[in-house]
Amino acid sequence: MLPRERALQGTAFMINIRALFSDETQTFKTPYEPKSGDTVTLKIRTLKNDVLRAYAVINGVKRNMEKYLTDDSFDWFKVEFKCPSKAVRYYFRLVDEDDTVCYNRLGGVENSQPEYDFSFVPDRKVPDWAKGAVYYQIFPDRFCNGNPDNDVEDNEYYYTGGHSRRVREWYKLPDELDVNNFYGGDLQGVMQKLDYLQELGVEVIYFNPLFVSPSNHKYDTQDYGYIDPHLAVIEEDCDHRMQHWEKHNGYAPKYIKRVTSRKNLEASNAYFAELVKEIHSRGMRVVIDGVFNHCGSFNKWLDREGIYLNKEGYEYGAYQSVKSPYRSYFRFKKPAEAKSEYEGWWGYATLPKLNYEHSAELVEYIMQTGGKWVAEPFNVDGWRLDVAADLGHSEKYNHKFWKQFHDRVRQSNPEALVLAEHYGSPESWFEGGEWDSVMNYDAFMEPVTWLLTGVDKHSKSFDGGKLYDGNQFFDSMFKSMSKFPRAALDSALNQLSNHDHSRFLTRTNRTVGTIGTKGPHAAEYGIDKRTMELAVLIQMTWPGAPGIYYADEAGQVGWTDPDCRRTYPWGNEDWQLIEFHRAAIALRKRIPCLKMGSVKKLDAGNGFIAYGRFDESGCCAVVINCADSEISLSVPVWEIGVPRDGAVMTSRFFCGNGGFDCTENDAEVRFGRLFVTLPEKSACVYYYDFGKGR
Repeated sequence: MLPRERALQGTAFMINIRALFSDETQTFKTPYEPKSGDTVTLKIRTLKNDVLRAYAVINGVKRNMEKYLTDDSFDWFKVEFKCPSKAVRYYFRLVDEDDTVCYNRLGGVENSQPEYDFSFVPDRKVPDWAKGAVYYQIFPDRFCNGNPDNDVEDNEYYYTGGHSRRVREWYKLPDELDVNNFYGGDLQGVMQKLDYLQELGVEVIYFNPLFVSPSNHKYDTQDYGYIDPHLAVIEEDCDHRMQHWEKHNGYAPKYIKRVTSRKNLEASNAYFAELVKEIHSRGMRVVIDGVFNHCGSFNKWLDREGIYLNKEGYEYGAYQSVKSPYRSYFRFKKPAEAKSEYEGWWGYATLPKLNYEHSAELVEYIMQTGGKWVAEPFNVDGWRLDVAADLGHSEKYNHKFWKQFHDRVRQSNPEALVLAEHYGSPESWFEGGEWDSVMNYDAFMEPVTWLLTGVDKHSKSFDGGKLYDGNQFFDSMFKSMSKFPRAALDSALNQLSNHDHSRFLTRTNRTVGTIGTKGPHAAEYGIDKRTMELAVLIQMTWPGAPGIYYADEAGQVGWTDPDCRRTYPWGNEDWQLIEFHRAAIALRKRIPCLKMGSVKKLDAGNGFIAYGRFDESGCCAVVINCADSEISLSVPVWEIGVPRDGAVMTSRFFCGNGGFDCTENDAEVRFGRLFVTLPEKSACVYYYDFGKGR
């Protein structure tokens, strides 16, 4: 028997805490996603001959567990029960002659902690394709210009204090106020680069908003029914553009023609359907961005700009007339007056907040929209929901709305994903069946960023106390992960960067700044690609769905929005970093436990972390040295099932010294430990196949 070890600083247990393990993966809970009436089996692993009795406390009822298996190192206990129709919460109690230990999502503890119980909701099903899938996020205007004929033109219209501007130099850095600048990226450009994405190993393409909109970011939707022709197809056009002194968009005939022409709109939808079909033919999926909390002031329902005024086939907008059929879609300060001020999200007039609680027609339209795009002929595979918790005017209503939305989407496409943007604990949104999973800021982006760079995800603050603190990393990770049922965790989008935050590569310079305070060029000063590679390796070996923000893999930098929206550097790519991403993605796909296996902390300290991934077929030990000096560690791989004596683990991936190596080398395990020496800013992944001796 191994020496007794401590689970918590200063707290000694007689039961070996480090040997205890259970979670909600297929190894320890079957079925993985139970249905009402199923026979559910729960399992827990303990050190061999260490525990006299084991219990599972299920919805407050203590049940005896049977010891059904003993191997060289561990005893295995199980219990079976009939799955009820209501939510299930459970934890374990382990007993020996002198000690009792509770076990929950945080591990072994002295007393039960209900907030950290394991839990699941019966009859909930996250699409299998989303679990552990590799995403690639595309900000369309900045990815690739495949058709210059659909580019937004200079002075095409007026928005947010300026006329639209066509940026003709692809590599020009974004302006501090960038919303009116268009580089011309479009869906044809995506079509042209599908070979590249496929070779990279991408499994899901996530598009930032594609619907008709006057901004380059398109989080101010103008028409939920159509893809923006500037991103797709313009068949009907007009030569006249606004004069520099004209600011009223009633004098923007070119823009009006482009975005109101049914011929343009239908052709754009048809092209998008063609693109999705091609993506599917390559074995990839598509997720689109839904912005339903607010729309835009150009929206046809409001029509503050008069874009749709007196246009055939369009009704009066709510801003233009109190008799508009869309009047109830918004909250006006003077309901009886046309052109009255209205409620905007965070007070922005360009982002009118939608008034769901007082408009059944609006609710039904959005429900139809949710179902429309995941069904024929578009067949999109899921929605990403922008600022989802901000929708409506109360949390109670939001839960009701999103449950209805989720159900309607699934009625149209049973395999469609509903992925929400959310900050803070998402637990309540999973329990009610509103969302399948979330953008994983709290349980991935934040802890990884603090560990490796010491700055926040916006590069607006630095905390040296968090930099290199491996124990704090695990503590933050596991506490945040404890708010996820396993299927939601396996499908959570784990990103290092996205369209709202600074580029991770810029964060590696540990500098606090923005485009306004430091200037755009400072975003590339002092960057450390080695740290970026460590982050990517964590991303590809951690539970969840790793998401690459376009051009991160090519070495793009940038401060927070809008500087993080620089163009993809075609012709100037960092091919070493691209090849690193390809290899790391391939590693993830090659070893099953890296996608859906359990995760366990093995060791941590100042400048390093070590964790294990394992399932019934094998296990991996991932060791990260993020410090500026060499380290030597003895990693307790016995905790992930590697035999204590005579076992050999095989290296599958090494990065450091300015490169990476996938050469397989054997390393002998002694006394249940893997002895590893790593140079500064380096990492290794070792694998053990249970078929070789378990």
